[in-house]
Amino acid sequence: MASLARKTLFEDIPRFLVAQAGIMFAVSLVTIQTGIFNSFARSTTDLIEDSPADIWVVHKTIINLDQQLPMPYYYLTKSQRLSGVKRAEALILDTAVWLDKNDKITLVRLISFDPQGQLFKPENITQGNIDDLNQPYAVMVDELNLKTLNVQKMQERAEINTLPVQIVGMTRGNTSITANTFVFTSLSNANTYLNSGFQSSLNCKLSSDSGEIECSNIRIKTPENQLPPKPAALDAADSITFILVSVDDNADIDKVKAELEANLPDTRAFTKEEIANLNRTFWLQRTGIGFILGLGATVGIIVGIAIVGQILYASVSSHIKEFGTLKAMGASNKYIYGIIIEQALLMAILGYFPSLALCLGISTWAAATQGILILITPTTAILVFGVTVVMCVGSAFFAIQRVTKVDPAIVFKA
Repeated sequence: MASLARKTLFEDIPRFLVAQAGIMFAVSLVTIQTGIFNSFARSTTDLIEDSPADIWVVHKTIINLDQQLPMPYYYLTKSQRLSGVKRAEALILDTAVWLDKNDKITLVRLISFDPQGQLFKPENITQGNIDDLNQPYAVMVDELNLKTLNVQKMQERAEINTLPVQIVGMTRGNTSITANTFVFTSLSNANTYLNSGFQSSLNCKLSSDSGEIECSNIRIKTPENQLPPKPAALDAADSITFILVSVDDNADIDKVKAELEANLPDTRAFTKEEIANLNRTFWLQRTGIGFILGLGATVGIIVGIAIVGQILYASVSSHIKEFGTLKAMGASNKYIYGIIIEQALLMAILGYFPSLALCLGISTWAAATQGILILITPTTAILVFGVTVVMCVGSAFFAIQRVTKVDPAIVFKA
């Protein structure tokens, strides 16, 4: 049976190569789409995974990491005094405008943190030192984004929101499909960039209901000649996006969450897993990106089924008398179906492995030259192989239907 299946399959080499090209196209499309989906899903939580914080405190309006109202900076001081809190640090995430030397603008994602802190820092710093971010208007950028920002080397200058910026460090691999280009800096620098042209003040009053002091921060636009000449440390009225909290070793994390929410009005506290799931769910389910990537993979499977099915059907049709002879000699349908399914399996195996090698090459090239990660994991490779086998064997259904209707008497017809 095996030799007959191989002989039939390789009898017409040009037709076999066309079939393999179709399978390779389908497998490559499914693999790349799945790899992009994996990369996309992981990029939604990269910043969260980079932090060892146990709890993320955010404003209650949060939709995802990029959509929420800010909190006053004095919440950080309050949280640091709560029971069970071992350490608390501020993190600011916001969008800014990068202006390069050719006056071209690029939207960037400004990520600011305490360079002396322990709960957040960018991964894979390749040049410079984290402490250099304490310098006024100092930033770190990723090597894979140099072309996007139109800069080439360390110490090069540009502008963010009309204020000067100097590159004092570089990272590698800190990029995201879901966000603008990352730019890392200190809290004081980010506060200056984001509030340039604005003044802020803190308005506090004694609540008649609870008896507690309630505060809100107010920002008003100021004339350009009053812009701060040098970044200054944040004060109570300034805004932050997150409070990262690590809890004491023996503390109950749920109790610490409840304590934070009770003492910081209009906030919610999430564990690391909870906020990662919130952000991942938003991007995969509410934006339709997951559906689009899945649709592309489905199209690849449909194309593969159509091509393989057509080739197998044509192969069976051209050997219909041979199959009729086998039936006339007493061969069972199971035996004949086995020949066709073996052909399908051979096509799946011979089409899958070259496709996987091609996709791995494309993934390596995209990461090295474009900074785009196409994440092809071992699980993805196994999953796609299973899809390929099912696709090819499923395509054999039409050929089997053709053989089923063969009358052994066809052998004796002219």
